[in-house]
Amino acid sequence: MHANKAIRFTAVVLASSVLFTSGCGWLKGKKNADYALPADQRPLDIPPDLDRPTADAALNAPAAGNSVTRSSVQQSMASPESGAGFTVSGTRDQIFEKVGTILAATPGVTIASKAQLLGSYDVSYEGSNFLVRVSDVTNGAYVSAVDPRGVPAQGAAPVKLLNALRAGLQ
Repeated sequence: MHANKAIRFTAVVLASSVLFTSGCGWLKGKKNADYALPADQRPLDIPPDLDRPTADAALNAPAAGNSVTRSSVQQSMASPESGAGFTVSGTRDQIFEKVGTILAATPGVTIASKAQLLGSYDVSYEGSNFLVRVSDVTNGAYVSAVDPRGVPAQGAAPVKLLNALRAGLQ
């Protein structure tokens, strides 16, 4: 009986040693030639869901009350104390032509260029360069002064010129 156990033990040890020494080849699978390449030449595998940007954030609509429209921005800039602009009754094209006439007649104003399609005059006045813009609003046309950064022009020259335009258009 001891001999039987010894034979079984020897058979188990022999089978396990054969299994452990040859089993590594079974776990390796096929060899991939890409791994033998230098690191800078190996192909980059990108998971399928990461190969294009996500558009989830683009589909979210802004919350109610957080929307900004062009007319609300323009009307918020129309406060008389800021000197940024004012509203006049009439169409944008009519007011644009009248603004051009007033600018040409105002001493010290140099019109560098005008763009009727954009409703803007590029002017120089008392050492300041800014745009005089005319745009549509719900109750007429909005005339404003804008600096090169696109924000309401500040300073004495834009305020003085807007006051002259306001007086000439009313």
